Amino acid sequence: MKLLVVDDEPLELEQLAHMIKQKWPVWEIHCAEETSQALKLSRENKFVLAFIDIHLPGISGLELIETLKRENPDLSFVITTAYQDFAYAQKSIKLGVVDYLVKPIIAGELDEAIKKFIERSGYSPSKTVVIEQVLDIISRDFSQKISLESLAETVHVSPTYLSKKFSDEMELSIPSYIMKYRIEKAKSLLLKHPDYSMALIADVVGFHSQNYFNSIFKKYEGLTPSKYKELKSGRYD
Repeated sequence: MKLLVVDDEPLELEQLAHMIKQKWPVWEIHCAEETSQALKLSRENKFVLAFIDIHLPGISGLELIETLKRENPDLSFVITTAYQDFAYAQKSIKLGVVDYLVKPIIAGELDEAIKKFIERSGYSPSKTVVIEQVLDIISRDFSQKISLESLAETVHVSPTYLSKKFSDEMELSIPSYIMKYRIEKAKSLLLKHPDYSMALIADVVGFHSQNYFNSIFKKYEGLTPSKYKELKSGRYD
């Protein structure tokens, strides 16, 4: 599932994208600081949900929503704003906006907005019982060695069936999902525990070779864990 997040404040943009990614690590999130960038991304991707800051330079968030909606009628929207504004809230209701979030956004309110989107749009992220069990196992045991065979044995299905079922429902292979999950956990630890060594973080998230951890992290994020920590340091309290 593809999401668009638009905010002209880089810190707030990153924080919201980070919150979404922490909760839904497999969702593909695209960020834009300018309306022109948001429009370009929307034309290049099939987004299903967009978080739009209401106060943007040039045109308002509501005007951007109107433009995006004309180009993609199926796109749903959540408005974000630094303060409650009744007039804007009324206009957003007329535009069919899913929810109206006042900053600083808290996790519970974000969850509720996503639930409203799911209920209203008919989008179904529901997984079969087998896949839910596998996701629970991965979230619990991600720091340990996890194989397709061991997962299949635990949930009482064949490895072939599980591999296909997981890929069909999650749009990722099991190894790719596990790797992505570990990288997201590593990113969180790098920001929340700056005193942790790279070797410790690598071990905690399931990479028992720091060199391999560095290599995989750079593959996914485009920079090393140390560089990521240096760039993001102090942005998440």
